[in-house]
Amino acid sequence: MFHITVLAVGRLKEKYLTEGAAEYLKRLSAYAKISVVEVEDGSLPENPAAAGGEKVKEKEGERLLGRLRPGTFLIALDVRGKMHSSEEMAEILNRLALSGRSDITFAIGGALGLSEKVLERAAMRLSFSRMTFPHQLVRLILLEQLYRWFKIARGEPYHY
Repeated sequence: MFHITVLAVGRLKEKYLTEGAAEYLKRLSAYAKISVVEVEDGSLPENPAAAGGEKVKEKEGERLLGRLRPGTFLIALDVRGKMHSSEEMAEILNRLALSGRSDITFAIGGALGLSEKVLERAAMRLSFSRMTFPHQLVRLILLEQLYRWFKIARGEPYHY
């Protein structure tokens, strides 16, 4: 069985996000042991594009890296990552399982994204779109996609 960790900067604050995440976590429990690990987000400076923003991103990255389990297969969610279809991601998960890689961590950065150290540590960089989404919404999208990938991998219907 897969052990999936969603490693995220910050907490979900909006009710619709927490309810949606809870629903997909419940659905995913039939397919994998899944956990969400949150690390503290940094305080953004007035001008996040300045050097202060990089420092915030670096500190968040250190917190994320400090929570990684040894040997986990790290997938970084990054707007500059490679885009895959849901079917392709289901196949990637199957290949990981067949190669004995059942411990997978998905890293979601804060408002400024992931630090270079996290991106360098990642075995894979995944993008859901070339558009930028709020990092809290990305968590819900990831959970929905994980559920979809497992359904596809098992040949189960997804759309009802």
